[in-house]
Amino acid sequence: MTSENCETTNVANTFGTDILIQAQDPAKAAAFYVQQLGFAVTDETPNLISLHGGHINLFIERGPALGPILEVTVDSVEEAKHRLVENGCQIVKDEPEFPRCYVKDPFGLTYNLTR
Repeated sequence: MTSENCETTNVANTFGTDILIQAQDPAKAAAFYVQQLGFAVTDETPNLISLHGGHINLFIERGPALGPILEVTVDSVEEAKHRLVENGCQIVKDEPEFPRCYVKDPFGLTYNLTR
């Protein structure tokens, strides 16, 4: 990919400091990150626990493990989703009601497209 292509999509500058993971037991996962890595719990619901670290935020959702998911803010989730699928990405989880969509790129990185 050329720098011209990166400038056209402007996605490279939209990665945030948020990482999402999914775990069957979010409370157990959160306890690990708090006790072992020094994160602090900032919000908690039955299906989502928010943690804050010095440089990143970690969100743990209830569900099957998908690996780490980086958050990417885009102008249009639908447009980004279609463009990325056309370029070799696979949809892992699509939740248009949020709107958000988890995509896995051809190199194994999974990210959450969100507005």
